[in-house]
Amino acid sequence: MSNPLQGAQFVLAAHRISQLPPDDGAEVAFAGRSNAGKSSALNALTGHRGLARTSKTPGRTQQMVAFSLPPLPQGEGEAPLTVRLIDLPGYGYAKVPEELRAHWKQEIDAYLHRRRSLRGVVLISDIRHPMKEFDRMMLDFCFATHLPCHVLLTKADKLSRNQAAQALAALRKELAAGGTQATAQVFSSQTPTGVDEARAAIVTLLQTPRE
Repeated sequence: MSNPLQGAQFVLAAHRISQLPPDDGAEVAFAGRSNAGKSSALNALTGHRGLARTSKTPGRTQQMVAFSLPPLPQGEGEAPLTVRLIDLPGYGYAKVPEELRAHWKQEIDAYLHRRRSLRGVVLISDIRHPMKEFDRMMLDFCFATHLPCHVLLTKADKLSRNQAAQALAALRKELAAGGTQATAQVFSSQTPTGVDEARAAIVTLLQTPRE
């Protein structure tokens, strides 16, 4: 299967939302805790091993990083859609100074509220652990603002297939009980489990206008 996210390129790293590319077209943001495997997921999804920096030290993404994608075809007579992926700073790593964490929180909040081209969020969460406070806050925000959210339960290769299926079922049950209209899947950047499914979900988000 061809990769619709192939051809992703680094555009810029922004410390503030005012430094991001022009707010037009469509973009999907990647959010998650610092050790959940966000950079590895981005690399696997784009098929570009060195696109997002990976490190044995979590928390290396300390800015909002924009990646351009090839334009998405639209309906007949319509110009192709300009599309991007935005890698948000990893959240929750203890060694990050409190002042910088406060800055990230403020900028991420502003980005989610103000960015008109934002079509959805891909939330990265380690399948081996329950969802953390930040994950739940992001889900609650997406629900309250009618922003689509797709959860990738990463590192599924660390569990058996049955354990991964149980973790996914438990999360979907939790989401349904809370009324949160997010979608979820298992994912591994190593195997690669769920990569095609996740790519399709991201393209759907990019192509779907906000309510």
